[in-house]
Amino acid sequence: MAADEPLVLGIETSCDETGVGIVRGTTLLADAVASSVDTHARFGGVVPEIASRAHLEAMVPTIERALKEAGVSARDLDGIAVTSGPGLAGALLVGVSAAKAYAYALGKPLYGVNHLASHICVDQLEHGPLPEPTMALLVSGGHSSLLLAPDITSDVRPLGATIDDAAGEAFDKIARVLDLGFPGGPVIDRLAKEGDPAAIAFPRGLTGPRDAPYDFSFSGLKTSVARWIEAKRAAGEEVPVRDVAASFQEAVVDVLTRKAVRACKDEGVDHLMIGGGVAANSRLRALAQERCERAGIRLRVPRPKLCTDNGAMVAALGAEMVARNRLPSDLELSADSSLPVTEPHVPGAAHGHAHTHDHDHVHEISKDNLYS
Repeated sequence: MAADEPLVLGIETSCDETGVGIVRGTTLLADAVASSVDTHARFGGVVPEIASRAHLEAMVPTIERALKEAGVSARDLDGIAVTSGPGLAGALLVGVSAAKAYAYALGKPLYGVNHLASHICVDQLEHGPLPEPTMALLVSGGHSSLLLAPDITSDVRPLGATIDDAAGEAFDKIARVLDLGFPGGPVIDRLAKEGDPAAIAFPRGLTGPRDAPYDFSFSGLKTSVARWIEAKRAAGEEVPVRDVAASFQEAVVDVLTRKAVRACKDEGVDHLMIGGGVAANSRLRALAQERCERAGIRLRVPRPKLCTDNGAMVAALGAEMVARNRLPSDLELSADSSLPVTEPHVPGAAHGHAHTHDHDHVHEISKDNLYS
């Protein structure tokens, strides 16, 4: 870790995690997280308004905790990065507003960055600089995407994405049908280890010869599993929860890894990075490793804590922006719930790079209006 490498603080509030990370170059100094997941559990999913209020309450203490953990002063920072999209509009707005306030007060450059690109860049903190291009499979509660990134700071190309339910969303819904609580991913992963993945032949969506080769669909699988469970209950039979969990999980990770390896082969890329919350799934990691080794592809997966939403990933991408002299954002930076992955960051309009596309923005909304 060189002293002249950029020292950047990153803020992540796209969903229910208030994450603040600090990195110097590609070295992680602090990763502070305040989660509101327990508050959402009784509703069976994330409630946007509750998430926004939780971010508001946690923001300053989490930033102070990260600075203390890193052993640095806010004035030492070379930049402040924040997730400006995609995500929940109100939740994003809290993080963007905080980042703008700190950047203005400290006189530091501000970088509004893309949540999905950040999930790719976080791997630098674990395995060193990203290869160029990088092939990434991102799987989370809101996204299932195959992305090719020749330059993580300026050139990210979508090859495929979910056309309905994302993988993590399917895990949560099946867990709800099985009365396993929220979030569903960890408990299904745990139960699946005691079940038979071949017990039930659940469908593999979009794997036919005429289907889009890199797109994902888990809605049909979710419906199939739910109906199978309902039929068992209607017949008065006991549902084999562990076998259902294992068979469902296998159907998801089979499709994810199969399409990811195919994309690597088709694009001539000899490595695969997997990120996002579902990347913490043990079966996904094991099957990806097995198939990558067979295909001569090097697999890069960050440790589970860095796969879920966190501030470290935002700081990592921010540090890369500083290192590559990318234009910072200006103080008119908006939270954009639909920010496309093709925009890894949002350079300021004052620099002649106005941020324009056909998505709705969340502009200047007062806290009084948002939280009343």
